[in-house]
Amino acid sequence: MGLLDSVLPVFGSRRTHGAQAVVTGAGSGIGRAFALEIAARGGEVLCADIDKDRADETVALIERTHGRTAHAMFCDVSRREDVETLAAQAELIFGGPPTLVINNAGVGIGGKPVGDIGFADWQWALGINLWGVVHGCEIFAPRLRAAGRGGIINVASAAGFAAAPGMAVYNVSKAGVMSLSETLAAELSGSGVAVTVLCPTFVKTNVVRDGRIGSASSRLADSLMRWTGFSPERVARTTLDSHDHGRLYVLPQLDAHAVWLLKRHFPALYAHGLGVLNRVLPQSDSSPQTTPSIAQTGV
Repeated sequence: MGLLDSVLPVFGSRRTHGAQAVVTGAGSGIGRAFALEIAARGGEVLCADIDKDRADETVALIERTHGRTAHAMFCDVSRREDVETLAAQAELIFGGPPTLVINNAGVGIGGKPVGDIGFADWQWALGINLWGVVHGCEIFAPRLRAAGRGGIINVASAAGFAAAPGMAVYNVSKAGVMSLSETLAAELSGSGVAVTVLCPTFVKTNVVRDGRIGSASSRLADSLMRWTGFSPERVARTTLDSHDHGRLYVLPQLDAHAVWLLKRHFPALYAHGLGVLNRVLPQSDSSPQTTPSIAQTGV
């Protein structure tokens, strides 16, 4: 996987420049940063979010900062019919299928071991983090394939391979996004449609605040974001540049590379080390933070 794929320069295109793009979770975080960066590159963006007011704010920022046309739309990515409506609206706005689709909407969840999580939280988070991306790929990929051009960027996480204890739901959802992206890249090879999957570690967004994360885990994540996290703007630029260069994996931070290499070469030692950390780090209380379950933000 990915150290060379993420780092070595490849002869690139300018696919993200002047793109007609759909971005989910565009109301904040990485999604908003993607929308603004695409506009800065001369593109037109359909900003989808479950919070329409946030999407409207992103559109206003694009128009004020870059003088570009942008559009806002409500979309709950966990609902297939909403994503089908999003695709139909994109074709009306752009006069055809978009040239770039960014499946970014997601939520944070963590703080409980398997067996204590509860099926409601599994269904809620997988519905957004995994099924949201499945809906986006299943609905948009045929349109882009038929057009013979374009790109799909799926936002996963280093959690998809890091497998940290207490994060099972989030880990599973992001591992699924990685596997889906890898499969889709193979299926679309030679079609003119490129696929990229973003796997960051900590990014300075509101995903912790808007997710279902236990209080101790939330405090730890907030601290790590504050001290080691990249800005969403930096992550968006890096990802779009990597997509232009035809890269499948984007691991924007060195710690993600380190985790991948350690796990790949020393899997037993890696698992043992995670177990030790799990015993010494502060444990969450039994109650997750009470936050709006409708939040779908950049992860």
